[in-house]
Amino acid sequence: MIDASAAAERAPQPVSLRCPACGQNGTFESVGVADAWLSANQVGVGSRRCPNMRCRAHIFVVYDTIGQVSVSYPPEVIDFDSTNVPSNVVAALEEAITSHANECYVAAAIMVRKTLEELCGDRDATGDNLKERIKELGTKVVLPNELIEGLDDLRLLGNDAAHIESKVYDNVGREEVEVGIELAKEVLKGVYQMSDLLARLRGLKAKQEPSE
Repeated sequence: MIDASAAAERAPQPVSLRCPACGQNGTFESVGVADAWLSANQVGVGSRRCPNMRCRAHIFVVYDTIGQVSVSYPPEVIDFDSTNVPSNVVAALEEAITSHANECYVAAAIMVRKTLEELCGDRDATGDNLKERIKELGTKVVLPNELIEGLDDLRLLGNDAAHIESKVYDNVGREEVEVGIELAKEVLKGVYQMSDLLARLRGLKAKQEPSE
């Protein structure tokens, strides 16, 4: 908790962030309002804006004595390319990413599991439970065996988060969720984006080949 009982005005200084709105890294400048320096916590608080002229998102920041940002709001989020991914799958993973950014790790893990359920449904992978549906999914998509095996670990991560008595993951925290989201991203890339990338590459190759 920040103690604002002793606050003094302070000249704002630039801070480096990745914008939660547009995803670009940059140096965020002041919006023209003085910062507040909170001596009890030895932190400064203030408003900044994204340097991207097409974005200009407004961000609140908390920074330390050397200008290192400790908290920003809206929080920085894990990047995710949703190209060619069905909207219901995108919605589930984006909710997981948003929950992670807000430090709601149990909720994030559950939504990673929901992402897998939506993926299986989109690819008509059936079964009495998610474990069986993931096994069926392996026969319907082309993915490395390691990613298919990783899907079962993601299932367990979300399952443990949803139950009081964890069976595999004793503690669902930041690191577990970050790894889970990154693995889910790789799976979605392999299922929905790789074929399009290969088609584009072959199209470029065809343009360069001399016509007969």
